Amino acid sequence: MAEQQQAVVQAADPQPQAEAQHVEEQVKAKRAAVRKKSAKKAAKIILVRSKRKEAIARASAKAGSGRIFINGRNISSIENDVYRSVIEEPISLSNITRELAGRLEIKIRTTGGGASGQAQAIRSAIAKAISKFAETDTIRKEYMRYDRSLLVDDYRRVEPKKFNGPKARARNQTSYR
Repeated sequence: MAEQQQAVVQAADPQPQAEAQHVEEQVKAKRAAVRKKSAKKAAKIILVRSKRKEAIARASAKAGSGRIFINGRNISSIENDVYRSVIEEPISLSNITRELAGRLEIKIRTTGGGASGQAQAIRSAIAKAISKFAETDTIRKEYMRYDRSLLVDDYRRVEPKKFNGPKARARNQTSYR
């Protein structure tokens, strides 16, 4: 009987229900704020991909201290000067690109192909990341005026080998004597 009276009192008193709704609204507001913060963080990371021959370079760039890492190693640890100069080409193009690269932290993972193809793929990935970070068309136009291959991947690939020959087009020699 006492339980029935408590149930009737709780049903008649709307205050606990209102408090429960208020708490639910607060929880929903906090969840929405967390989603907005995570969306802002996700928007600041730039992801680009570039290909050259069989080499693929994937770069992620975010606001940072101007460091560039290639496969977990700093760009200054590349021993071959020719490859390092190829990779640094989109950065050293102008003062604006130097300043933009100084505000970015770029991490690049590269796979496939040879050293030269990887260097050219990395070069293109860095240029794409910088031009995306700039959010204006001036950097893109400057890169296109200097060298179109910085922003546009080379679509050429090696032709597959066919039967009856050592290479894609070469055929075995025939002799009738």
